[in-house]
Amino acid sequence: MNRSLQVKAMSSEVRMSILRYLDRAKIHFNYPWRTEPVAFAVNMTLIAKVMHIAPPTASRHLHILREAGFITIRKSQKWSYCMRDDVVIHEYLVWLQGRLSASGECQTAGNKTHGSLPTDRYERVR
Repeated sequence: MNRSLQVKAMSSEVRMSILRYLDRAKIHFNYPWRTEPVAFAVNMTLIAKVMHIAPPTASRHLHILREAGFITIRKSQKWSYCMRDDVVIHEYLVWLQGRLSASGECQTAGNKTHGSLPTDRYERVR
């Protein structure tokens, strides 16, 4: 999986919100619709409606999430339905945690390992 696409996908609060909504689809998308949201995913139009964004904007965000592998999109007749891919999301979070907790050490571009950064170089924001 392309990690840079995944990082890009997670860099937007709108896309993060979409993933949170899809995580609890039955609660957030409990509309009388053509299909059961949990069994067959959530219609893109409903996602735009719940997010209070235009359908083309929702479509663009969903496209980025699909490129990252975080959602799958299925078509049924003229409708598109989205579902989270929790396995891919979990793998990304494990990868990210590993990248952020490299034994408390900081690596530079030249792969030289340094200890923790000195705290006297940084001021604490209050």
